[in-house]
Amino acid sequence: MFTSVLMIEKALTSADVEFVTTLHGDEQVSFHVLLQPRGEQADRLLRAIDDIALGELDEAVREGKTPEGEEALSTGQRALEVSLTALRSSGGEAQGRLIEDHPLDALRAVVDEVGADEVIVLTDPHYVEEFFHRDWASRARHKVGVPVLKLFSHSKA
Repeated sequence: MFTSVLMIEKALTSADVEFVTTLHGDEQVSFHVLLQPRGEQADRLLRAIDDIALGELDEAVREGKTPEGEEALSTGQRALEVSLTALRSSGGEAQGRLIEDHPLDALRAVVDEVGADEVIVLTDPHYVEEFFHRDWASRARHKVGVPVLKLFSHSKA
């Protein structure tokens, strides 16, 4: 069985689930999902710049309304449950947890704990962080010791 650690920041869409579950053809995959709610992981200004770069001015204005703190954790827990259910419904094994702090430390611990074969980082584009190689995927490549695949979410959830 192939073991993937999947880092996400919001609920997976059906297109995302199909994408990650078909990456390895017919091989059975076990997913270990780590979700850090978007409101906890990035500065509002960086998120707003990303929205503007994507031409999503309405989203940039709404960044101030992104849940944070306890509200983000509650939203994150629901997103994690939806994502795990969708992965399991597609025939894969899936378990997961929320990350509140230090996502890359948690990622490395899970990779070591489960003997992961790869890490998949599936997020919206974060152009500012990616330009400076401060996004999860760029930083994880130097930390986890397994291949790291960076994918963009298919649509807003």
